[in-house]
Amino acid sequence: MELSDLVVFRTVVEAGGITKAAGRLNRVQSNVTARMKKLEEDLGAELFTRQGRGLTLAPAGIALLPYAERMIDLAEEARQAVRGDSLGGPLRLGTMESTAAVRLPLPLAAFHRRYPEIILDLRTNSTEPLIAQVLRGELDAALIAGPVEDARLERRTVFTENLVVVVPAGHSPFRDGGGLTLLTFKPGCAYRKILETWVAAQGAVPDRLVEMNSYHGMLGCVSAGMGIALMPVSLIESYPGAAGLSLLPLPPETGRVDTLLVWRKAGPRARIAALADILLAATQDVPAA
Repeated sequence: MELSDLVVFRTVVEAGGITKAAGRLNRVQSNVTARMKKLEEDLGAELFTRQGRGLTLAPAGIALLPYAERMIDLAEEARQAVRGDSLGGPLRLGTMESTAAVRLPLPLAAFHRRYPEIILDLRTNSTEPLIAQVLRGELDAALIAGPVEDARLERRTVFTENLVVVVPAGHSPFRDGGGLTLLTFKPGCAYRKILETWVAAQGAVPDRLVEMNSYHGMLGCVSAGMGIALMPVSLIESYPGAAGLSLLPLPPETGRVDTLLVWRKAGPRARIAALADILLAATQDVPAA
C-alpha cells in the first residue's frame, strides 16, 4: 500500500467517481482505475461497490477512509517539519548570556503564549561557539553579536546594544596604578574581543585575564575592585549594585553592536520567522538601551 494510492483513493471518494477524480488529479481514467485495483489487491478487499458507471464505498472502503486521511495528513506534517514550515515541534535556540538575561524573558513568554505547540530548547554560549553549533545543525538558530559574514547563514537584526567598559566607581583603570585585570568570558566571545581591542587602543597591556561564566559574577568582581569588564548597558541597569560602578563609553563605531538572529538556510523557517517577529515586536515596545 503506497501513500500515492491513498491520495488517489481519497480523491475518488471526494470527487464521487473515477472520471471526476482523474480530472482533479490530471490523470487519464485508466490510470486512476488501475491504481484503485492495485490498492484493492494490496489490501485484499473491495473498496467500492460498482453500480453501472457509479461508485459507492464498500464496507472496507468506509473503514479505510479515516486511516487514509490520517496517513495523508501525517505525511504532510512530516514534510512541513522537515522543511521547517510547521509552527509546531522543537526549536533549539542558542543565545549569549547577556541577551538571555535582559532581552529574552518577556519576548519568550509572549512566544510561548502565541505558539504553545513549539517546544523551545534554550542554550547559552558565546558568539563563535553558537555560530559553529548552528552550522553543525546542533542549534536551529542563535542570537549572536554581529557582524557575521557566512554564506551558509541567514541573519536578521533583532536588537542593538550599547556597550560600555565597567570599572569600580571613581576608578580610572589606566591612571590609578596597579595591575590591570580583564574580566571576560572564554575565547569566542565577541564582547571579549572588543574589550581587548579597546584596552590595546589605550596603549595598555593587561596583567591578568580572568575568565568567568556570568555577567553578574563579573559585576560583583568589578564592584569589589578586582578588575574591569565590558557588557551591554542594558544589563547594568537591572544590577542592584550599579551605584558602585562607573561606565566608560566606547566610540560609536565599536560601542554599538547589533544582536543578530542567525540560522542555516535549511533551517525551520516558519518557527524562526515566528520567533523573529516576537523579538522585533519587543524591541519596538521597549527601546534599546
